[in-house]
Amino acid sequence: MNDRAPRGGGDLILLALGVALAGWFIGNGFAIVRSTDRYATVKGVAEREVKADLALWPIGLAATDNDLSLAQSRINQNVAKVMAFLAASGVDTTDAELQGLRVTDRLANPYGPVERVGSRFIIRQTVMVRSNDPERIRATSEKVGELVNAGIVLQSGEEYGPGGPTYLFKRLNDVKPSMIAEATAEARKAAEQFAKDSKSRLGGIRRASQGVFSILPRDEAPGINEQSQIYKTVRVVTTVEYLLKN
Repeated sequence: MNDRAPRGGGDLILLALGVALAGWFIGNGFAIVRSTDRYATVKGVAEREVKADLALWPIGLAATDNDLSLAQSRINQNVAKVMAFLAASGVDTTDAELQGLRVTDRLANPYGPVERVGSRFIIRQTVMVRSNDPERIRATSEKVGELVNAGIVLQSGEEYGPGGPTYLFKRLNDVKPSMIAEATAEARKAAEQFAKDSKSRLGGIRRASQGVFSILPRDEAPGINEQSQIYKTVRVVTTVEYLLKN
């Protein structure tokens, strides 16, 4: 009996010590996990002013007459005048093509008025100008009043575009690498400041994500959209999580 009591007491002491040590290790393990999980989430922004490299200019034309052949003749004459206007302005007419020929017979509309109003036939045609010289297209579009003075009826609206050229920037892939590097560098600066303020040291990258590249108008104002401006601002935001060390 006396031999068993000390052994049993010793077992209890060892068991208690083991539980205490296990608790200590587990506690420190949790502390290490929390320490390694300390991180700062920062964002870096990069912006670049760019110039459009492609211009699209839909010039909508219309001609009317009670005689279909005469209406077609008028639309052909108007197309020829537009081509001559473009050539005189230095625009390569091989960059222009005819699109969207539409003929409307107003008497064929069963829901139209009983009495005839205006000319019977309306012919619409679009001259689509596609040019890699946006500056020239802009200068030419500013003289479009010459077409009106020549008796050409110009169409506007959604199917003919916003009433002027559209300017696009197509070389986005050329600026992506340098802009991502710039945005990442800006994010690191912010993380370094955060680590300094929190009396920590900056570790490696825990996670990083690249935001979507946005093409914005360089001059933002109500009613002005990006596609109407030759000069634009490309913007990207990167989000980076940096580990923090004590």
